Amino acid sequence: MNDDQKQNEKSNLGIPGAIIIVGVLIAGAILLSHKSSAPTAVNTAQAPQPSISIQPVSPTEHILGDPNAPVVIVEFSDTECPYCKMFQTTMETIMTTYGKNGTVAWVYRDFPLDIHPLSEKESESLECATELGGNTAFWKYESEIYATTTSNNTLDPAKLPIIAKDAGVNVAAFNTCLASGKYAATVQAGITEAESAGAQGTPFSIMVLKTPLTPTIENTLNTYIATNGLGQNVMISSDNKDIVLDGALPLQIVTYLIDTVTK
Repeated sequence: MNDDQKQNEKSNLGIPGAIIIVGVLIAGAILLSHKSSAPTAVNTAQAPQPSISIQPVSPTEHILGDPNAPVVIVEFSDTECPYCKMFQTTMETIMTTYGKNGTVAWVYRDFPLDIHPLSEKESESLECATELGGNTAFWKYESEIYATTTSNNTLDPAKLPIIAKDAGVNVAAFNTCLASGKYAATVQAGITEAESAGAQGTPFSIMVLKTPLTPTIENTLNTYIATNGLGQNVMISSDNKDIVLDGALPLQIVTYLIDTVTK
């Protein structure tokens, strides 16, 4: 469950087998723990969400995997968000499992939050790494920046050129690019797109499906969502073409969704 963008980051869902706990976390943030048996807080009136409006996935953007995969997970993320750091691990595991066989592709889009003043420049640095080293450098840089930061506005900006060097990017050119601010508008466009899609915090992801859900699979997912109290975190669009993943959903939930929609 996500926080208000001005107040806090996303809450994270706990591990399987834990009792669902609802507690106040910083200005009203909620930590929801997932339980696969005898769950509580069941949402039995899950309503379909409107069609999600985001830019079509392009092979030229930050994409890992086959752009024509049956499932493309578009993640709007903030490099200083601790829940995004958690979800990074989940997505890396997903791509190890499903990316190699072409089932899932991962698209990264910028969504730095106001509560993390450093993250906007870090988002610009991602774009500079891409300009100078292409998609391969982007994913090396993206992975390393999440591995390096301890989140919540703690990454020393002086480490950005070091991360760029490790990603195979020319440091002098990287510094010039970052200092120019040339990608500030690109980052702002990502923020606008995320907010238009309904994001209020991070991580906010949309599972774009190549084939719309059948009524049978839709019913299966809605039952799973209701049974596990995920109504605020997993939402199916009204046209059955997208599934919203709101928050740092744990690996077992994302895996279940992928397995179900690709049966």
